[in-house]
Amino acid sequence: MGGATVAVVTLALVAGIAGSIQVAVMGRFGERVGAIEALVANLAFSALLASLVLLALRQGVGGIGGAFRSPWWYWLGGGGMGVLVVFSITVCAPRIGATATIGLLIAGQLAMGVVIDRFGLFGVDEVALTWPRTLGVLLLALGAGLSLYKS
Repeated sequence: MGGATVAVVTLALVAGIAGSIQVAVMGRFGERVGAIEALVANLAFSALLASLVLLALRQGVGGIGGAFRSPWWYWLGGGGMGVLVVFSITVCAPRIGATATIGLLIAGQLAMGVVIDRFGLFGVDEVALTWPRTLGVLLLALGAGLSLYKS
């Protein structure tokens, strides 16, 4: 693995850890203030933080205009799906636990990832559906299902 690949793999693993923390925290936040209120507060803070990162790294907001000229499905696929993910973890974690919520989220992501790769959806390069990939997704789905059992 090259240095860039190691960096990307590390970033993905760190994001996975962050996502797990987010599941637990958002579940508690939703219990405290309500799921929709927690969702709005979380996304408002995310927008503020992302804006500060943009200003710090780009020294301005001039490039944001390109985002407003992007296809509508970028907005729905990015922002709309993000709202669904954050809302669902806020609602699901207190009810089925962090492990089951994360397992089901990952199973859904892998299943859709296979479809996206296989058919080259959203402009990504097509990736063949091989038996090892299929087996991996099926085993993760099985694991996600088993994680629903608490005892």
